[in-house]
Formats: sequence, C-alpha cells, structure tokens
Amino acid sequence: MGTGEITVEFAGELELFVAARLRGGPSNVRVDGVSTVGHVVESLGAPLTEVGALVVNGETVGPAYVPVHGDSLAVRAVTRPQRMPGPVRFLLDIHLGTLARRLRLLGIDAAYENPDIGDAALATRSAAESRILLSRDRGLLRRREIYAGAYIYSHKPAEQLDDVLSRFAPGLAPWTRCTTCNGLLREADKAGMRGRLPDQTEQTYDTFAQCVDCGQTYWKGAHHARLDAIVAHARRKFGS
Repeated sequence: MGTGEITVEFAGELELFVAARLRGGPSNVRVDGVSTVGHVVESLGAPLTEVGALVVNGETVGPAYVPVHGDSLAVRAVTRPQRMPGPVRFLLDIHLGTLARRLRLLGIDAAYENPDIGDAALATRSAAESRILLSRDRGLLRRREIYAGAYIYSHKPAEQLDDVLSRFAPGLAPWTRCTTCNGLLREADKAGMRGRLPDQTEQTYDTFAQCVDCGQTYWKGAHHARLDAIVAHARRKFGS
C-alpha cells in the first residue's frame, strides 16, 4: 500500500493535545498505508486513553484499522461516565498525592506510588492489579501495557477530583478508607486507644477509627470541617 492523505477532525475536548493546525475543524494528514489509525491519532498528540469512538467515513472502526488515501476520520472524546468491565480502582503517579488522599477520603480504592517507581513499574502495576492509571504525563498513558488510563486535565485538586468522579462514576463510601495508605478503616474502642493518642485528644474526642493495615488512628479533629466539605460536595454533585 502506498502513501496518501486523509482528513482528521478532533473533538473539541481533545484539541489541547494536538498542534494548532489540527484544531477547529478537519485537517489534512499524511498516512503511509501501514500505520494503524490508533498510531496516527497518538502520533498527532492525543493519548488513546482520552479517545472514544474513531469514525472513518461515517462508520466506527477499531484502533487497528489502517487508514487509506481519501479517508475521513473523526476522533471523538470519551463518553462520560466511562463504564469499566470490573471494579473501579485507581493508581496515581507521584504528582497526584493530594488527589489520591481525596479519593481515599471518599472510600475509593486509590493506590499511590511515592517515591516515584518509574513509568515501566507503574504500567506493570496498572496491568497486574487492573487499576486505572491517572496521570498528567501523556507519554506514560501511551504505554501499551497499562490496564486503562486517564489524563488529569487540571492542576487544582478540587477540579481533578470532580473530573475523575464525573468520568468514572465510582461508588462513594466516605470515611471508610485510610487517607495515608489506602487500607480500610474499622471502628476503634476508646479504651483501646489510651496511651496512643496526642495530648488532650483522649479527653476531647469519643469516636475513633483505625486503619487495619497501617494502624493510623482517625478522629473528628480540627480539619474535619474542611474534609467534611469535600465529602458533602462529592455527595451532592455525584451521588452517594
């Protein structure tokens, strides 16, 4: 097969990934008659994790389709909520620690690697544990071995959290997971906490929870109002 030219149009949501000449409508792109449409789209800058339907000449194709001269390609964004075949579990890279803690606050399984273990190890863990890899690193999201992935568009934790909840619609179970290690929490008897709490805490608070994995103890302290506001917002906007 020889080389040729196709027209490509990216959905508005995907235009931040591509060069200016590819924004705002159909653009002409050279093809070699060998590369798949998935490769073409990624070579133009858009990670396939962010791509929904690939529509060639009005018909949906898979990423393995090889475009030929004269084809018209529409690259659509992921439809929200994005349904996953199994439990919604996440793996976050080194730059998303605050987002990881907020997901855990809502009872969502969110593994977080700190210190950085490298792209290859992250991709391997994503595949081995069927975890959706969350990252702002486009190169990492292009690794073929990952189970699934999602680009985090914002730098702001509150917007990041809304984005993830909107996209994957995970079930919420606030106050059930350790924000430090991602383990599950259990109720802790106050008597059993004696001698293990900071000064005055034992006298001031009566309700405690403890992580079954790392032993971290939780109570409704000075930061509870701020955390409760995060939980209330998520429940109001995305359900319980």
